[in-house]
Amino acid sequence: MLLSTSQLKVILEREIPDAVVQVRDLTGTSDHFAVDVTSPIFDGKSIIDQHKIVHAACGEHLGGAIHALQIKTRTP
Repeated sequence: MLLSTSQLKVILEREIPDAVVQVRDLTGTSDHFAVDVTSPIFDGKSIIDQHKIVHAACGEHLGGAIHALQIKTRTP
């Protein structure tokens, strides 16, 4: 199953509280994405922990529909 950028955006916004999400398809093949996620949930967390939250939000799609994921996280 392929994911569109809009589908991935919906998934991340649903799984990460109060997230503002931007998603880009890096290759045009719907399996390499760049995500920019802003959420207060990241406040006080290390970059590694922030990225773990994004990975967890992607769930079973990582390693399946999502082959590569470039992540940028920030707090509002």
